[in-house]
Amino acid sequence: MTARGRVFSLVALAAVVASGVVVIGVLATRSNVPKVEPRPGTPPLALDFGLRDDPEARALMQAETLYNRDRKQKRAAAIFKRYHSLEAEVGAAFASWPADTVRRLQTLAAEHPHSALVALHLGFALYWSRRDQEAETAWRAAEKLQPDTPYAVRAADFLHPRLFTGLPTFVPSFQPPRRIEALQPAAQVAALEHAAEAGGAHAKILYGVVLQKLGRPVSAEREFAAAARLSPSDAEAQAAAAVGLFEKANPSKAFSRLGPLVRVFPQAQTVRFHLGLLLIWIGDVSKARQELRQARAQGPKTPLGHQAATLLSALAHAGTR
Repeated sequence: MTARGRVFSLVALAAVVASGVVVIGVLATRSNVPKVEPRPGTPPLALDFGLRDDPEARALMQAETLYNRDRKQKRAAAIFKRYHSLEAEVGAAFASWPADTVRRLQTLAAEHPHSALVALHLGFALYWSRRDQEAETAWRAAEKLQPDTPYAVRAADFLHPRLFTGLPTFVPSFQPPRRIEALQPAAQVAALEHAAEAGGAHAKILYGVVLQKLGRPVSAEREFAAAARLSPSDAEAQAAAAVGLFEKANPSKAFSRLGPLVRVFPQAQTVRFHLGLLLIWIGDVSKARQELRQARAQGPKTPLGHQAATLLSALAHAGTR
């Protein structure tokens, strides 16, 4: 297990949370908890602004950097206090760590019971306060409340510390049109969305990949599924649909869809490549290496062949021979 995995290895809950909203309400009203020394350091801020480039987003990103990287809580606090968005309020609560942070997050949770942003950060504050089970409950709530957000994806990282960080992103063997690649990021996304609405399987795959990168796995999975329905004989579309099903709580959903494609499309490089990619995510490095070597052999000079070689090199340098 990695150092990060050891830090965030949590005790299991006795029962599955039935409703994220109820959980957040319960955590927000907890009181009279015995005081203990918090964990060393400060809990991480994980604010997400997507494609925003407005003055507030830039200012809050600067404050987040001051807090996370530079450890300058007072300077970060001064910036957070200038704004009144939920991201700013969460940031301000963290910048006061450890004084009053948990209480302020609990108040925000009561006021915003459907927010994965708040649930995720309440989990961080609780974990750093050594209230591990409550932290895990908050992270499970973040997953349930807004599953199509980067906050839910981040919560899954802490709930499943033995798996690779984030979610696997599908790697298409084709690129967007140059006219789209030349656009600024926000315009690119808009153009890809428009193309997906009226286009075929490949247009939907390209938009799905962008959605994955933006931390919207549910929306991405819908695009991939639509591509697979449009092109049942296209290995690329079928592999994308399988990758889109990957969930850390139940990786078998993706593998049960992707594995059989090896027999359906025995010469399809994309199937072997993505099978190797998903195996890396669950830590099965030996099998991942086998699949990636086969993918590379199917076309060493193709984009996916180069990607397979890059992953194999990374695995070797990581000492996972």
